[in-house]
Amino acid sequence: MTVMEPFGARLRRAMDERGPLCVGIDPHASLLAEWGLNDDVAGLERFSRTVVEAMADRVAVLKPQSAFFERFGSRGVAVLETSVQEARAAGALVVMDAKRGDIGSTMAAYAESFLHKDAPLFSDALTVSPYLGYGSLKPAVDLARESGAGLFVLALTSNPEGGEVQHAVRGDGRSVGATMLAHLAAENAGEEPLGSFGAVVGATLGDLSSYDLGINGPLLAPGIGAQGATPADLPGVFGAALRNVVPNVSRGVLRHGPDVAALRTAADRFAVEIRTAVTAS
Repeated sequence: MTVMEPFGARLRRAMDERGPLCVGIDPHASLLAEWGLNDDVAGLERFSRTVVEAMADRVAVLKPQSAFFERFGSRGVAVLETSVQEARAAGALVVMDAKRGDIGSTMAAYAESFLHKDAPLFSDALTVSPYLGYGSLKPAVDLARESGAGLFVLALTSNPEGGEVQHAVRGDGRSVGATMLAHLAAENAGEEPLGSFGAVVGATLGDLSSYDLGINGPLLAPGIGAQGATPADLPGVFGAALRNVVPNVSRGVLRHGPDVAALRTAADRFAVEIRTAVTAS
């Protein structure tokens, strides 16, 4: 298996050249309807191709949410395969938002589905859930290293329910979320210019100065746009780790479709606002 340049290095370059914006590909039924598309495979394909056409040559990262493709069965997964391949061919890095998490051979199979270089759904990085214990992710960590891919581990998520697990305090006095960040810092130790093992940290969470976000890896930040956060909020949330933040916008951009020019204009506006927030801090 040919080993690519590590994901962290490729992401750092893409963020420096294109800006750090990540746009989601979230073809849920309400968005399909807003675009005047049917909630079927044909609508799914039109939606996904349009987003890739509009975004893949200009944003650093595209993040398809696999659930919205899987709900259509094998034909939906086929659309996802095509979207991933076309997005990567056009120069975007693809983060597969699948949030997989299991143990042993099952976790290994999930990893092979998205992180093996020869897999039809091979993506540059995969979101994973560590809440069967961080060690349960080892098959994904190992395969990501082998293939030059990356992971984004759920650490401090933007959904209100997440706090009951992520802010829970362990016997050693450290929260579960902080523990996940510490594991990622260890994975990325010594990597330059950026480690490949990132955390999902919500942009809606306010002041996170009590957490050490300096994991030498990327911080995927959902919550901008429809969930209420703005690019101007990023410095206050991420502090010294701001340069490694990958802000994710989905509906805030996607609602401007199906017009390609309108999608690009919306993405460009967010990109400018994010650059301004990052450089001004």
